Formats: sequence, C-alpha cells, structure tokens
Amino acid sequence: MSVSTTLRVEKEKLEQYVMEVFQAAGLSEEHSSIVAKHLVLANLRGIDSHGVSRVEIYTKRLDLGVTEKKSKVNVVKESPASMLIDGGNGLGIVLATKGMEIAVKKAKETGIAVVGIKDSSHCGMLADYTMYAAKHDCIALATTNAPSSMAPWGGKVGYFGTNPFSYGIPAGIEHDIIFDMATSVVARGKITLARKNNQSIPLGWAITKEGRPTTDPFEAADGLVLPVGGPKGYGLAFLMEVLSGLLTGAAFGPYIASLYKDLDRSQNVGQFFLVMRADLFEELEQFKERMDQMIREIRNIPLAEGFEKIYLPGEIELETTVERQTSGIPLSVNILNELEAVGRRYGVRYSL
Repeated sequence: MSVSTTLRVEKEKLEQYVMEVFQAAGLSEEHSSIVAKHLVLANLRGIDSHGVSRVEIYTKRLDLGVTEKKSKVNVVKESPASMLIDGGNGLGIVLATKGMEIAVKKAKETGIAVVGIKDSSHCGMLADYTMYAAKHDCIALATTNAPSSMAPWGGKVGYFGTNPFSYGIPAGIEHDIIFDMATSVVARGKITLARKNNQSIPLGWAITKEGRPTTDPFEAADGLVLPVGGPKGYGLAFLMEVLSGLLTGAAFGPYIASLYKDLDRSQNVGQFFLVMRADLFEELEQFKERMDQMIREIRNIPLAEGFEKIYLPGEIELETTVERQTSGIPLSVNILNELEAVGRRYGVRYSL
C-alpha cells in the first residue's frame, strides 16, 4: 500500500479551524474550544490516531443526532469524595474534561476523589486528563472502555474494547510523568488511521475475522485487535471494563455501540477517574524532590546494548510535542482533504 503525502500544519491554524468546524456543527464556543484543543494536543504528542482524524466521525454523529450537541454534567450521585455523572449521550471529550476538573477539585478538598461517567462517548486521548491532574499537583488514574474489538485471552470472538488507561504524576523541576496505553497491542484508532492513509499495519497488531494474522488495515478493521502481553493485557482490559463500565452503570463489552458502525444509537461508553493529592502522605515539595531524584537516577542508569537513551513514561510524546510545535503537525493529504470536506459541509472556510 502507498503512503500518502504528508504536509506540515501550524498548531494554531489547525486548532482554530477545528474549533470553527465544531461551532458550525452546533457546539458552543466553550465546548468547541475544548474539543479542538484536545484533538490537536493528541496530534502534537504524536498520537495521530486520536487527533484531528476524528473530526469527521464526531461531526457525522452530531449531524445524525446520535451524539448530543449540548454536553451536560448531570449529577446522579454525589459525596464529598465522589460523583457519578450521567453524560446524556454528550461528547466524551467535553464530559471527560469536566469530569476530571471535578475530580481534581474534590481531591484538593478531601485528599482523594473518584468520578465516574456513564452514557458518554469516545473521549479521545486519556493523557489529556491525567496531564491536567498532574499540573494541579495530583496523582491521577484515568480509564475508559470501548466498543468490543478484542477477544479474552484464548477466545476467538471479541468481547472487550481496547480499554486504555493513563496515569499522571507531578514532578518538581523535571517534567510530569504521563503514561497512556491501550490494553491491546495498539489503539484501534491506529488501524483506522492506517486505513484512511492507505498504509499497511505491522504483523502482531490484529487478526482477521478468521483468526489469521494480517497487515491489511481493512481486514483488521473487520477482525480483532490483540491484547498487549497476551493474558496480562486481557487481565488489565478486564479491570478497565469493570471500573469504566460496570462500576459506573455504563454499557460494557459487546453492549457498547461502535463509534463508526452504529450510527443509529448512542455509545453509552463509561469513564472512571481516580485522583489523589500528591501531598496525601508527605509534604508536596518533598514528594516532588523525590520524584525528581527517581527520574534522574533512572535516566542515568547505564544503557543496555543497542539502546541510545532511557525514556521516562511520556517523554517520547514530550519530545514529539516540542518538535511539532516548532516544525508544524504532519498531516497526510488524505486527512487534510477529509478536514476540508467536513468544513465545506458547514460552509467553514478552509484555512490550513
């Protein structure tokens, strides 16, 4: 398969264009800004599968009325240290952003807080939410479930989604530690992006519906992704399903609607945030100093043969952010054409 031509786009221009598109699609200025910043941040960090390539499907679901244009935080149950939110089938990025803000606020007051969201939708890149918590001197764990695309270890029929999780930990002088991973070998969005760009995928990412290894993203889209680390990834996916889906009252496993295929019903995805103050047990400055110490010691460990550097969790994405802020965000012509077509649908002037 051919790799499509790639062009560089300035972050500010991309963010402004995406914001205008979502406003034209019926979102408020505040919510359009939240979604645009989130998607462009994903591209900045090199997580292109969760970036502006999602504009087309998000707006399509808004147009069809299967995602609500007004995302509201409907409180179902609340205590000083917890809140359950009914998302009312709103945009997952907006709901998760608000949910993490609430979790951090509660954690600041009580020391530790838990926020769950049900009847949500695809919430993009989890790292955005744990980055927010770390910036506010909190340690955070964020999870979400996803439409069924992965079989339990030993099975051949999909049950779990890619069920990612992310954690954020504040540091002192050093950069905050941000970790974000799918419990599958890769996020399913990477297969979707490869399909849009007419690129093959590596062996080991997915299997066909017949259970055969494949490098074809079209076959993979109809097949299953594989759990990272085999049974270990399956075990992690199970926990993320419980926290995000069963605990919150959201849909779980095969009962979650597909973002791309089920265009006649809400997804009912669940999200779960656990946040604690970093000074829960010791003074904040002491914690941050010890974090910095650990980061530096890990960085200075002698390298194994074949390695040039030891990366801290999230450091590769941080380096990518710095490079793309300077040189622009690389987008394929296919994705740029898709963005232009979405804008044309709403009469938004293409400015990339």
